[in-house]
Amino acid sequence: MAIYTKEEARQIMEKALSFSKADTCEINMSGSDNGNIRYARNTVSTAGQNSNQTLVVQSSFGKKSGTATIDEFDDASLQKVVARAEELAQLSPENPEFMEPMGPQTYDESISFNESTAKISPEYRANVAGSSIDPAATQEVTAAGFFNDSSGFSAMLNSSGLFAYNKSTNMEFTVTMRSNDGTGSGWVSRDFNDVDKFDAAEASKIAIDKALMSREAKAIEPGKYTVILEPAASEDLLGNMFRSFDARRADEGRSFMSKDGGTKLGQKIVDERVNIWSDPLHKDVPTSTWNGEGQPLKKMGWIENGVVKNLAYSRYWAGQKGVEPVPYPSNFIMDGGTASLEDLIKDTKKGILVTRLWYIRSVDPQTLLYTGLTRDGTFYIENGKIKHPVKNFRFNESPIIMLNNLETLGTQVRMNGNLIPYMKVRDFTFTSLSDAV
Repeated sequence: MAIYTKEEARQIMEKALSFSKADTCEINMSGSDNGNIRYARNTVSTAGQNSNQTLVVQSSFGKKSGTATIDEFDDASLQKVVARAEELAQLSPENPEFMEPMGPQTYDESISFNESTAKISPEYRANVAGSSIDPAATQEVTAAGFFNDSSGFSAMLNSSGLFAYNKSTNMEFTVTMRSNDGTGSGWVSRDFNDVDKFDAAEASKIAIDKALMSREAKAIEPGKYTVILEPAASEDLLGNMFRSFDARRADEGRSFMSKDGGTKLGQKIVDERVNIWSDPLHKDVPTSTWNGEGQPLKKMGWIENGVVKNLAYSRYWAGQKGVEPVPYPSNFIMDGGTASLEDLIKDTKKGILVTRLWYIRSVDPQTLLYTGLTRDGTFYIENGKIKHPVKNFRFNESPIIMLNNLETLGTQVRMNGNLIPYMKVRDFTFTSLSDAV
């Protein structure tokens, strides 16, 4: 059994803690049930299900810590893993940034668990694959996809009296469709806590349509273009920006958020229509309401009307700076507008529709300049209509420049646990062509 109730998990961890002789002790316990199906060349290749459980003990003597892990929870095994962690702690050097375990905390009740997702069966996974393979095969398209579902729990207990517990579910789906003549490619991705929000046939149709539409792409000159970025494309760039919201890196002059020996906190950095926040209780992207240190996670604004409102302070760095800790968020939510993808296309005289980006690499961390390639469906728009597919581009762009060149915000879409809107952006920089499909 990999999924333990709150009471069962607490009982096991309290037993382990009773064996501790260290100055401080922290115990983390987790378990998950996972299922998956993978297919390629219009045929299922693998399918499986697995269960995992683990218990991690961190014992500390002063600032010296040791960690040991086990997946058996009988008394003898628990006693053994605690003793091993203490043995390793005694052998370890002191950690100058060691933080004492936190005391009891109050957490909001999480909404990240969904019963329908927890009950996904092998038959359901087979139907997901069939919803891609069957329509692809009838339209001279080859499907390759992966569906994964999981349900699990995590729990924490320490010698200072803190106890936290969370259950969650998740499902992820991605499929690439290639036209059988090898010239067209389409792609789509979906992820939800609640599988009832997922439609495999709808998602697969989008990828099939793009594969057929992107055949025999034409080359056009690289340069600066108005682009419509689907959420999968912009999320890749925005994700790199999100990681710069760390106060320590900013204070030490190592990130985009650094400025003249300080930070850009309180400074306007992007278009005033940009609002980015986090919320573990958002109904579309719910997460655990506590993090790996046991800190409560709450709704928090990061960019408001284009202005940096908060940076994340670890407990250690907050202590160094004499401020309250601000936990790094478990999701990011960017406000959108009401325009659909179709609306954005109709409102574009000349531009390029980008399905997604890949092979993204950093060019300049201080300006958040990145390079990479488009793929799986890139199209030229003229007079409000998709005119023809275009060959893929290499781009050089910064999410900061992108958000300052914002023309229109569209509706939000969940992508990798975040909510990202469709965006129309002017002067997006394409530097060269790529022959890859």
